Amino acid sequence: MKHVLVVDDDATVSEVVAGYLNRAGFDVDVASDGPTALALAAVRTPDLVVLDLMLPGMDGIEVCRRMRSSGPIPVIMLTARGDEEDRILGLEVGADDYVTKPFSPRELVLRVESVLRRTGDQADRAAAAGSGLRTGPLVLDPGARRVTRDGTELSLTIREFDLLEFFLRNPGRATSREELMRRVWGWEFGDLSTVTVHVRRLREKIEKDPAHPRLISTVWGVGYRFDTPPATEGARDGA
Repeated sequence: MKHVLVVDDDATVSEVVAGYLNRAGFDVDVASDGPTALALAAVRTPDLVVLDLMLPGMDGIEVCRRMRSSGPIPVIMLTARGDEEDRILGLEVGADDYVTKPFSPRELVLRVESVLRRTGDQADRAAAAGSGLRTGPLVLDPGARRVTRDGTELSLTIREFDLLEFFLRNPGRATSREELMRRVWGWEFGDLSTVTVHVRRLREKIEKDPAHPRLISTVWGVGYRFDTPPATEGARDGA
């Protein structure tokens, strides 16, 4: 039974969400503020967190940041409708998905199932893949969910890791944001800014100069392409 932590200061929302998740077969804990959520997660690491962005005292952004500092926990953010800037910020600190208020509890349950299913599928494929992927200074180990650049381990979120793995397995191929959303997130539809934000964050972590990317190129009118660096580049970067 998967364990979900619901964090919302609105007792009615928490009760409804917890009820729907329980009926869907999830084991649910509820917290009404950030410190309580962090304490519960420290005692028992959740398989997924449903996290309200607007919390008293410590907001959802800080809660997400602190949780993700200890490991790649999937997070679905609850945001107010129209707060695009806050939604993007949530994605930037590592949220895997977001749902805008007011929302359908059934839709939220479907999102939870989708994120957990995608995470499990990625783990199964990683175990089946076996050997790691290497290009230039980057080495990705699917089984260990670990990426290094010039021997230094990178701190990637779950979706950043999945996105990089997709690029490494499809070098030189221009891929649209719609296809990335289907192949990496497992969504048939959604806000394409989710992909844009994750590509930007990934560039900041793997590119030598994120302002002038050489690995993940933008293909105008199409999407993105991962360009394998020349063999000499990895040696220069590691020198």
